[in-house]
Amino acid sequence: MKRFVLTGVSTALVLSLLAGCSSLFGPSAPSESTPTGESVSAELQPFYSQILRWSDCGGGMQCAQATAPLDWKNPAKASIELALVRQPATGGAPIGSLLVNPGGPGASGYDIVKDSINVVATAKLQESYDIVGLDPRGVGRSSAVSCHSDSATLDHFLYDITPGAVGSDEWLDAIGVSNAAFAADCLRLTGPLLGEVDTISAARDLDLLRAALGDRTLNFLGYSYGTYLGATYAELYPANTGRIVLDGAIDPAASSFDVTVTQAKGFEGALLAFLADCASQTDCPFTSGPAAAQTQIRALLERLDASPLRNADGRMLGSNTMTSAIILPLYDATNWSYLRQLFTAVESGDAELAFSLADSYNGRDANGNYIDNSLEARIAINCLDYTSEGTRAQWRADAASLAAIAPVFGPQFAYGETACTGWPFAADNVRGPIAAAGSSEILVVGTTNDPATPYIWAQSLAAQLENGHLVTRKGEGHTGYNKGNACVDTTIDNYFLAGTVPATDPLC
Repeated sequence: MKRFVLTGVSTALVLSLLAGCSSLFGPSAPSESTPTGESVSAELQPFYSQILRWSDCGGGMQCAQATAPLDWKNPAKASIELALVRQPATGGAPIGSLLVNPGGPGASGYDIVKDSINVVATAKLQESYDIVGLDPRGVGRSSAVSCHSDSATLDHFLYDITPGAVGSDEWLDAIGVSNAAFAADCLRLTGPLLGEVDTISAARDLDLLRAALGDRTLNFLGYSYGTYLGATYAELYPANTGRIVLDGAIDPAASSFDVTVTQAKGFEGALLAFLADCASQTDCPFTSGPAAAQTQIRALLERLDASPLRNADGRMLGSNTMTSAIILPLYDATNWSYLRQLFTAVESGDAELAFSLADSYNGRDANGNYIDNSLEARIAINCLDYTSEGTRAQWRADAASLAAIAPVFGPQFAYGETACTGWPFAADNVRGPIAAAGSSEILVVGTTNDPATPYIWAQSLAAQLENGHLVTRKGEGHTGYNKGNACVDTTIDNYFLAGTVPATDPLC
C-alpha cells in the first residue's frame, strides 16, 4: 500500500465517465475587452487595465491570455500567464461574465467550459451570460506546475507498492523518499511559481480578471474546491462580489485532518448507499448485506497489500490504486454499475478494470500518458493551503481512529498528511472561518450524501458567511446544480438571472 492522497474533490473528475457535449454557438461578441478602468496601485495598474483579446478557438468558443503577478506581494517582480476561454451569451445580450471553476484544486475551468459546458451551466445561464472558463495559476494551459518529465516517473510515484507494513518506520521512510524526489522534481521543473499557487493568490487573480473583463462585480460559479476559491475571493473583495454560487462546499475552517475524517465518513456513507442498492441488482457480487460487504471489501484491500494483483501492463494492483478505482464511481450514483463490475473482476483476479478506473481518476490515458497536470497542481496547491505539523505517533493514532470511524476508507485515507512532508515551500495560509462581511448574497449548495464534500461542510460555510444562504439537494452524488434536480436548478438560475434569493432553504 502506498499512502492514499485524495485527489477527487472535483466535479471534473467524473467527466471521463460522462459524454461531454458542446452548446449552441453564440452570436459574435467584441473581440477585445473594455476594462473597468478602476483605480489601483501603480504596480497593479498594468494588470487591471490590460485588454483581453479574444480569438476564435472552435465550437463557438473564444480564447484569450491574461497576465497576473507571479507574486502578489511583489507585483512588479515577474508575471505569469492565465488561459481563458469564453462562450459568448447565446442570447446576444449578456448580463455580464460568469466565471466557472470546476474544483480540484487543479481541475481545468478552460477544458470544462470548452468541451463540456452543458455539464456546468444550464441553457438559461448560457443564454444570459458570457460563460468564462479559467485555468487557475499552476493549472493546465496557464503558467503551470510540472513535476515529471516522463510518464514513467509519475507512474512510479502513483502506482508503486510501498515496502513495509502500513504505518511502520520502514513504510514511512519509503514514503518520505518518494515524496522528496517528487517535490525536488516539482521545484526543478516549475521554479518559483511552485511557491505561488496558493488559493489566496488565485483569488486575487480573479479580481484582476473581473476588471479586465469589464465587470464591476464578480459573478462566479464554483464547484467543490471552487467553493473555497470563491469564498476566499468574497473574503478578500466583499465589495466586488456579484452573484456567487458555491456548490459542493468545502469548510474553510477545517484542518487537514478534519478534511480527512469528514471525507472518510462521506465516502463510507456513499459506499453503504451503493451496497444497499447493490443488493437489488442481479449482478451484485455481495450477498450478505452491507455490513458484511464492508468487511469483505476491507479484507480485499488488505489482501491486495499482502499480494498485489498483476495487470497486463506489469503494474501491480495494491490497495491504494484499488481505492482510487472504487472512489471514482462513488461520485455519481449513475456510475454504480462500474463498481459492481469492479469488485467482481478483482475477486476473479482481473485487474484491468481497476487500472482503467484508477487511470481515469489520475488523468492517465490508455497509452500511458497523463492528459493534464491536475494531480501535480492539486498536490502543490494543497501543500500551500494546509499546514501539516503531525508526528509519526500522531499519524498512527489518527489512523487508528479513522479505521474505527470508516472501516473501509479510514485506513486508506490515513497518513494523507505525509504528502507534503519535505515540500520546498511552507504553507502560510491560516485556515479559519470565512464571513466575507459586506459581500453580496451568496448561495451555498449542499447535497445530503455528497461523498467528497459532505453536506456538513455546506451547512458550515453557509453559516459562516455573513450573507450566506443554504440550498439543500436531497440525494446522492457530488455537487447539486445541473444534476437533474429541477428545484435546485430553478433556484440557482433565478438567482443568477434575476438576483432572487430564496427566503428559506428550499430543501430540494
